[in-house]
Amino acid sequence: MGDGIGPEIMAQTLRMLEAAGAALAPEFIEVGEAQYLAGHSSGIGPEAWDSLRRTGILLKAPITTPLGGGYKSLNVTLRKTLGLYANVRPTRSLAPAVATKHPVLDIVIVRENEEDLYAGIEHQQTPDVVQCLKIITRSGCERIVRYAFEYARTNGRRRITCMTKDNIMKLTDGLFHRVFVEVGAEYPDIVQEHQIIDIGAARLADTPERYDVVLTLNLYGDIISDIVAQIAGSVGLAGSSNIGLGGALFEAIHGSAPDIAGQDVANPSGLLQGAVLLLRHIGQHAVADRLEAAWLRTLEDGLHTADIYRAGQSTEKVGTRAFADAVIARLGQQPAYLGRPAAAGAAAAAPTAAPTAAAAAVPAVPRPAAATAATAAIEQVLVGCDVFLRWWDGRPDALGQRLAALTGEGLQLKLITNRGVKVYPDGHPETTCTDHWRCRFVAAGTDTKTTTDFLPVTFGALLRLQQVLTDAGLQVIKTENLYLFDGQRGFSLGQGE
Repeated sequence: MGDGIGPEIMAQTLRMLEAAGAALAPEFIEVGEAQYLAGHSSGIGPEAWDSLRRTGILLKAPITTPLGGGYKSLNVTLRKTLGLYANVRPTRSLAPAVATKHPVLDIVIVRENEEDLYAGIEHQQTPDVVQCLKIITRSGCERIVRYAFEYARTNGRRRITCMTKDNIMKLTDGLFHRVFVEVGAEYPDIVQEHQIIDIGAARLADTPERYDVVLTLNLYGDIISDIVAQIAGSVGLAGSSNIGLGGALFEAIHGSAPDIAGQDVANPSGLLQGAVLLLRHIGQHAVADRLEAAWLRTLEDGLHTADIYRAGQSTEKVGTRAFADAVIARLGQQPAYLGRPAAAGAAAAAPTAAPTAAAAAVPAVPRPAAATAATAAIEQVLVGCDVFLRWWDGRPDALGQRLAALTGEGLQLKLITNRGVKVYPDGHPETTCTDHWRCRFVAAGTDTKTTTDFLPVTFGALLRLQQVLTDAGLQVIKTENLYLFDGQRGFSLGQGE
């Protein structure tokens, strides 16, 4: 039932589903704030997991993650634990029934749902520095990219725009972009383009009519799907599906809005749209069509909740329950002008045919067999190590000279960076430094002036290096080994290197 406005919008959504004739036998589970406070740090208890495994389907109201205390997001936990790798968020404008500056908007965001910064792997490394690891896998990229292409083909979509930030994050976002190009070669019938996420988000907000399907990574997808929903009319109107090989979760895209909870003002449309996607996913298309038609007719008639009410355009401002009453009263009616066009109709059914058809084309194992064979053949050579130190003296040259004197056993110091910027050798005095230093060690004899020629080192030498540094009174925070993969560098250069 959720937290905040969750219980009230869920109650009205269930009323509308029942009135529309949905053949459902719901099991109710408790997740969210109450479970966190009961001692379940994930926000979900064992009985709820049993229900999810048994049914494979969840309609979830918004939940609240308590601030502080190290609580993990339940939404992320559900998606990752259940393998719900594809987040699909269809949005189209409902003008003129719902006010928008973009009446020609019909976009589906396909978002990778398990990886990226949402892996939630964070560490405090010094008093001044924390880190969050961005995890991207080739197998995860292949799964979501192929899903997006199969989704587009199944639903009559003609263009996919991939958005990344691979001009900066060349390895992580770069991998996602490369896989998009590789997989895209198998779909010549679909127009393909790539955009950097910042200009892509700006164009989505300014000229959304140019987009059809947008494919992107987890964090970017979370952000731009809210942008698209808001400029279409309101985030309160949008639902989403989370699709995996063994289950599916449906929800509104908005949060729990505790500030308006219990006031009978929340818009139940987002959760209702999630429920419509659920109905299509399980094959109850007639009920989904009936319910969506009544919802569209209600919007056409100007019965609007506070988030979309506009004086002079809406006919009446209604509360949560009254809105549901209006939808129920219009069951069996058709919208006058908001009927779904062919493309939008397929898109609005985001997980309708797509999960079944696309899942058949997506590998049924975490990594496709072909990819496993290909990656197993790749030569991986250890060529150095980044040692991260906590160092209080802000003088890079002093640290560099001390480290250079300590290295031995076939290793040499190549450079030191601070927050990714090279500060030794030949740093710049203007660079602001903190207490967190990346010190790159490579094989003795490596040409430190080049960025391409690296010699192999032994793992034992790197372990002994850490002991030498520790014995010298230096505080080793973490290490990252440096590898070549089939001769190609598998690590980023320092800025200014």
